[in-house]
Amino acid sequence: MAKLHDKLAQQVPTLRETVKKLTKEAGAVKISDVTLEQAYGGMRGVKSLVCDTSEVPPDKGLIIRGFPVAQLTGLLPEETLWLLLTGEKPTADELADFQADLRSRAKVPDYVWAVLSAMPADSHPMVMLNTAILVMERESVFRHRYDTGMKKDEYWHATLEDALNLIAVLPEVAAGVYRMRFDKGPRIPSNPKLDWGADYAAMLGIPDPKGEFAKLMRLYLVLHSDHESGNVSAMTTATVNSALSDLYYSLSAGLNGLAGPLHGLANQECLAWVLETNKKFGGHPTKEQIQTYAQETLSAGRVIPGYGHAVLRITDPRFDAFLAFGKQHCAGDPVFETVASVFETVPDILKTIQKIKDPWPNVDAGSGALLYHYGLTEFPYYTVLFSVSRALGVCAQAVMARAMGLPITRPKSVTTKWLQGEAAKALAGAATHA
Repeated sequence: MAKLHDKLAQQVPTLRETVKKLTKEAGAVKISDVTLEQAYGGMRGVKSLVCDTSEVPPDKGLIIRGFPVAQLTGLLPEETLWLLLTGEKPTADELADFQADLRSRAKVPDYVWAVLSAMPADSHPMVMLNTAILVMERESVFRHRYDTGMKKDEYWHATLEDALNLIAVLPEVAAGVYRMRFDKGPRIPSNPKLDWGADYAAMLGIPDPKGEFAKLMRLYLVLHSDHESGNVSAMTTATVNSALSDLYYSLSAGLNGLAGPLHGLANQECLAWVLETNKKFGGHPTKEQIQTYAQETLSAGRVIPGYGHAVLRITDPRFDAFLAFGKQHCAGDPVFETVASVFETVPDILKTIQKIKDPWPNVDAGSGALLYHYGLTEFPYYTVLFSVSRALGVCAQAVMARAMGLPITRPKSVTTKWLQGEAAKALAGAATHA
């Protein structure tokens, strides 16, 4: 880790000085208004968080450290993690050093497998993953150093240690969960000669004679790695970590949020709708049949899974990346072909519905079909894949938060009665000036 640690050690003092100067000189500058609707609507759009690892402009999509995600599709996940942490792509020497460091940490404690083996056979894969992360808390460098009197300006050092230790073992843990939960046979040992994403793919045991599944896994892990800090998994991880609960506590908390159907389950719901469509029409349907079925779905009060996004107002660039991968490697697959045809058909239908602000596909509209193509057909496991990827971003965010010295997260809440009073005063004032 020497090269990564040294690079961050050079950057952190400047970062801290920037934050200190900014808050001193412009701390009273107003950056957002909060409406009553936003208070009841999940704080959507309220600017109240700081995230330097990525941003998501509605008209551009995900940008990681200044790089549009479309420019990062050829990176390894390790390179993406380095970029998230430092703001720079690693050199060849830095990447080799970083990969060697991650491999040196990639040893899952035996007690983790004992705990997972003792769980009910029908446990949800996400429960198994998060249990494994939480039970490893005894390994936390941050907690041990904090208990012995660590200085505040060293918090980021220990958080980085926890982040790298966790990220190093996550592929083996996640692959072990897959093998155990779905009766795939003995665990497959890690191969230190493979990169992080390819090793994860190999440990899953999915047949991959051409290496295409490994390519998909690298792409998947990069595309899902980070997405600002306001989503449930990132915000929850950050909130728990802001209390100086170490990353084992905070990452497991954040990934528990990722297990929710409104956050991490979208790709399997999208795939289910595509499979349902193919079943209805006996294979890949025509565009006319898709149009009819989409209209039926909407008329029944359902949504077209994978279409629309809370932030974006364009086609998600991550969907574009998956679509391009599918066209190159999965052409002729009836499930993927339906995904492509839906993309060519559904947005025009959704544009006619006035209340729909974003008729375009998000990342989840296509990712599940690609996993399905290569034989990863166990839907409950898809969120585990998402978790392994998202750990890159939220762990990097935690390191940055401790480097900047951000305090505990503690927004102010108000009551409905108070809001009623404020609304009444505002409405009365508006009537007076009418």
